[in-house]
Amino acid sequence: MALTRSIATPVSEHASLFRDDAGAEQKPASWLVRTMRRWFDTGVSVEVDEDREDRVDWLRAAPFIAMHLACAAVFWVGASPVALIVAAALYAVRMFALTGFYHRYFSHRTFSTSRAVQFVFALIGASCVQRGPLWWAAHHRHHHRVTDTPADPHSPGIHGFVWSHVGWFLTPRNFRTDLSRVPDLAKFPELRVLDRYDTLVPVLLAVALYSLGVLLKHVAPQLGTSGGQMLIWGFFVSTIVLFHATVTINSLAHRFGRRRFDTKDDSRNNVWLALLTFGEGWHNNHHFFPGSSRQGFKWWEVDLTWYGLKLMSAFGLVHGLKPVPAWVLTKARS
Repeated sequence: MALTRSIATPVSEHASLFRDDAGAEQKPASWLVRTMRRWFDTGVSVEVDEDREDRVDWLRAAPFIAMHLACAAVFWVGASPVALIVAAALYAVRMFALTGFYHRYFSHRTFSTSRAVQFVFALIGASCVQRGPLWWAAHHRHHHRVTDTPADPHSPGIHGFVWSHVGWFLTPRNFRTDLSRVPDLAKFPELRVLDRYDTLVPVLLAVALYSLGVLLKHVAPQLGTSGGQMLIWGFFVSTIVLFHATVTINSLAHRFGRRRFDTKDDSRNNVWLALLTFGEGWHNNHHFFPGSSRQGFKWWEVDLTWYGLKLMSAFGLVHGLKPVPAWVLTKARS
């Protein structure tokens, strides 16, 4: 259960392993500045020695770790119905953006939409602190090609639970966006910009939530909320819960559940994960036939994302939702 593939490295030693684009070794100070810039601009490249590619980059991962620690501030800021409602609403809206658009649209192109709607949901997805739409789609497409093999960065059967759940996400190799995997998406300059500055949207969301809390405390003190509450509950708690719910599909959905279809991987259908992730828990269904907009293949398999996409289709916001072909169901065990 440990992060077996990571080794903590002192900053002074770590810095000496990094080189600039010309191959020259960087001084620790300039390396530190460059690394901090990469928190906000993924276009800043740092060449890493091959033996460090698959180890956790603790300095680059520092903001992510800090977000977890910030959740403990709930004991200082308290709670209010408004803050809790905002946190739950942001979880729901952003989970739909991840499952409906980052996954089923950007990664698998299981329906079509306008460029404007595409950008709006890419923007919402970017607020989840799960990086940009091109990064997400590129890694997910690669995952489907090599699922549960040594080349799969988050296979729990090969790399262990903790690594598949979060460790792989924090390594130099997996920080990068391989645009060769997403040529259909890379042609949109707005998506490339959003992918490069993926931290900007979460920061703006956090500032907006804090400002809203300050405003509500001033104009509607009877609500009992504050800037601190809205920031901690609405952004930090909601985002961290969202992240861990999402990555259970990498870790738990390849270990626990039923296998309706015979696939080359170890994907499972898990009703509890499906409820938590708006339908993504029907993971064995998805790995057998990833080309459908729907992941709950049976009528009783709750798939909230599918229902949301159907509603959007009724309003003309998306179209061409790809159904589950009849032949797929004939391959099911039960």
